Amino acid sequence: MSDETIYRLPIRIYYEDTDFSGVVYHAAYLKFFERGRTEALRACGVHHSELLARAEPLAFAVRKMTTEWLIPAKIDDMLEVRTRFVAAKGARMTLAQEIWREEALLARAEVEAACMSLSGRPRRLPEDILAKF
Repeated sequence: MSDETIYRLPIRIYYEDTDFSGVVYHAAYLKFFERGRTEALRACGVHHSELLARAEPLAFAVRKMTTEWLIPAKIDDMLEVRTRFVAAKGARMTLAQEIWREEALLARAEVEAACMSLSGRPRRLPEDILAKF
C-alpha cells in the first residue's frame, strides 16, 4: 500500500473471532475489513446515518471483493486494518485494504462498493460525497 492517505483502525482479536484452535476464522477478516471501510468513510466525513437521512436515502453495498490471506492471526493479537480509497466513479468506489500485525502483512483485499438507493438501484455518488474522498 502506497503512502497516499491511509486510514488505520486497531483491532484486538477476541475468542469469538477464532476457531477451536485459537486461529482467526477466515470470515472474521471480512468483518475487520468492513469496520476499516466504515471508519475510513467516517474519517472523511461520510456517515452511514447521514446517508440514510438524505432526501433520497443512500447506502453502500460491496459488489466485488478479492481477498488474499497470507499469515494467520491468533487470539489476543493486536492488528491494524489499513484502508485506502483508490478510485470513485459513477456509482462505484474502489478501496485497497490490508491487515497488519506489527511488521507482518496478514491479509489484503481489493473492494468495489456500489452506491445505491434503499430499493437496491445504483445511484451515482453525489458530488458532495465524492469531494470528501
